[in-house]
Amino acid sequence: MRILFASIIALMMALPSQAQVTINGVTLPATLKAGDQSISLNGGGIRKKLFFKLYVGGLYLSKKSGDANAIINADEAMAVKLQITSGMISSENMSEAISEGFEKSTGGNVAPLKSKIDKFIDTFKKSEIVEGNVFDIVYVPGTGVQSYKNGQLQSTVEGMDFKKALFGIWLCDEPADEDLKQKMLGK
Repeated sequence: MRILFASIIALMMALPSQAQVTINGVTLPATLKAGDQSISLNGGGIRKKLFFKLYVGGLYLSKKSGDANAIINADEAMAVKLQITSGMISSENMSEAISEGFEKSTGGNVAPLKSKIDKFIDTFKKSEIVEGNVFDIVYVPGTGVQSYKNGQLQSTVEGMDFKKALFGIWLCDEPADEDLKQKMLGK
């Protein structure tokens, strides 16, 4: 019996493990679900503005990558997990920040995506944002971007054009936070 137990322990230790990561007191799980696919944490960091730590963000992909452009353009399952860590974030200023992010990620060309962006931003307006809220923004190929707040589906927005602009908020050449971008890319 001891030999069997020792063998099981040795086997478990030999298997590769993907660890969760704790950043600023927030634990990002090692994996998330995107539809029926499991995706893994690529990297995570803190979104800061001035000296405020606003949220912890994690990027989840089907395979590790440090190439922001390839990630933005990939028609593959992926997600961004955001956990609010500051009482300074409200529904109003989060909506404004997301709008600014779309402006930057599209090079100011938001008009073709306006209705999709408005639908997505409504995710942040449905109920007040408070410290501790968790947003999962999940892209499922063939379905679109599914937005969850605290595990409850808020909206689904279709289209690769929208997905590219959305993930560009964190990964484009003018991201919301350059340090967060680098951390999400695993650097």
